[in-house]
Amino acid sequence: LWVLSSANNFAMKGKRKTLNAGDVLSAMEEMEFQRFVAPLKESLEVYRREQRGKKEARKDKDKKADSEEQDKSREEENDDDDERMEEEEQNEEEEVDN
Repeated sequence: LWVLSSANNFAMKGKRKTLNAGDVLSAMEEMEFQRFVAPLKESLEVYRREQRGKKEARKDKDKKADSEEQDKSREEENDDDDERMEEEEQNEEEEVDN
């Protein structure tokens, strides 16, 4: 609770209502828990890298899905065009017969 209270004070000094990692680390330093600050910073960096990797993987997956959807829609348009051409050819043949 003491760390939370101190971190909250840092956020309030910064005119923010939301705590961030920097607030907590500053509170830890102020309370003379320096031995925990370095491992916490390293863990935070690892976490952020993992989150970036997940975010990039999601973006790549979404891009791939979008391109597949576009390919499908193009194929459907081509199929529709082929059907229309066949119908027109049949109509032309019927008109010639009449």
